[in-house]
Amino acid sequence: MPKAKNVEEYVAHQRAIIGANPDCGTSHYNLAVGLMGQKKFDEAEKELLAAINCSPNIAEAYVQLGGIRLQRGDLDGCLEYNKQAIKARAGFFEGYGNIGFVHLQRGEVEEAITALKKAISFNSKFIQAHSTLASAYLMSGLIDESIKANLKVIELDPDFAVAYNNLAIAYLEKGEYDKAVENCDKATKLGYEVAPEILKEIEKHR
Repeated sequence: MPKAKNVEEYVAHQRAIIGANPDCGTSHYNLAVGLMGQKKFDEAEKELLAAINCSPNIAEAYVQLGGIRLQRGDLDGCLEYNKQAIKARAGFFEGYGNIGFVHLQRGEVEEAITALKKAISFNSKFIQAHSTLASAYLMSGLIDESIKANLKVIELDPDFAVAYNNLAIAYLEKGEYDKAVENCDKATKLGYEVAPEILKEIEKHR
C-alpha cells in the first residue's frame, strides 16, 4: 500500500489509477481494500468483483469477498468465495484457513480439521489456523492433539491469549488442574475474558 496521509487520499489515488487504466485488477483490489478501511463494504464488494473480472487469479479478492459475506452473517457465501480463492491459486493457505473456520462455525468439525491441516501444510507459521485447529480438536474430544496445537500457537506468539484459554479447558478435561489454573491465569492476564463456567471450575482447583 503506498504511503498516504489517510485512507481518503489512498482511495483517491487508486481511483485516479483506475481512471487511467480501468482494466487493472490490482488497482480495483487496492481500491476495495481502501474502501473497506472506510467501512464502505457495498462499494468495496463491487470493486472486488471488478478486480476478479479483470484478473480472475487474484485469490486475495475472493478472500476479502468472503470476509464481507462473513460480516453479513452469510457463512455459505463466505465458504463459497474461499473455495474460489483456493481454485484461483493452488496452495493459498489463507483460503484453506478460512474454509476451516467456516466449517467449524457450522459444527462440521472433521471438514474443519482437514482444511486447517491443509492451511498449515502450506504455511507452518499460520497462527490463526493452528489456533482454530486447536479449537476443532477440543470440540472433537481430541484433547492431546488440542494441547499440542495450542502449544504450537504459543511457540509462534507467546501472547496469544486464546491459546492459554483453550489450554486451560484441555487441561481441565485431562484432570491436570495445576496446568489448567496456570493457563487460565495467563489468559486472564493477557486480557482474555474466560467463560464464567470455566472460571468457576478453575476456582475449585486453586
